[in-house]
Amino acid sequence: MLTLVLTRHGLTDRSYPEQHLGQKIDISINDAGRRQADALRRRLAGVAFDRVITSPQFRARETAGIVAGRPDAIEADPRLKEMDYGAWEGRTYAELDELDGVARRAWLERPDELRCPGGESGDDVARRVTAFLDDLLDEHRRWMARAEFRAATAAGGPSSAAGTDRRVLVVAHGSLNRILLCVALDTDVRHFRQRFIQGQCNLTALAFADDAGARQGTLLVGNDTTHLHGPKDPPWG
Repeated sequence: MLTLVLTRHGLTDRSYPEQHLGQKIDISINDAGRRQADALRRRLAGVAFDRVITSPQFRARETAGIVAGRPDAIEADPRLKEMDYGAWEGRTYAELDELDGVARRAWLERPDELRCPGGESGDDVARRVTAFLDDLLDEHRRWMARAEFRAATAAGGPSSAAGTDRRVLVVAHGSLNRILLCVALDTDVRHFRQRFIQGQCNLTALAFADDAGARQGTLLVGNDTTHLHGPKDPPWG
């Protein structure tokens, strides 16, 4: 079994007001974002990760380093970059409604098919996310084959590596993560903005059987942000 623990980077100085923060503005998380990442680190303190994979963008890499507690072990994969918002990069939703309202309203209806001006569509992101998951699951199957071989040839007779649970931490971005969930759960990418939420430094977990494909994940935990709230706050944030 492969357990993919998914989270979004922490807050940045451009998180509010809400805007399209994609690939071109590569900024750090702020102090609040670092506190969020540290809260998730404490939440996952008892979990050992076999791999930590992050978007190469700085806000994700910094979050991953805090959550994992071992920055030297982080792998960066460009397929985990946020959606390329093109000309909409850095624009708040209110600004876009005023400056490019017709195009934005059309995109909101069909974000899977329509590209942001000069950027990507949801389907473009889904293709790179699918390739990432395919490679991740292929690597897991190779690891399992090696583990089974070692177990079978170990002193004391053959045994099985079946049931071994590997855990991978993936740190990326709001839209990217929601589209990854659409792929993993075989859900229509068109509705990624309506069907899923990915708060900063949330806890989401997916399980993949050893023979599973990229679209055969099982949702274990979705957008759990309990670690970011006080004891009197509702657990759904």
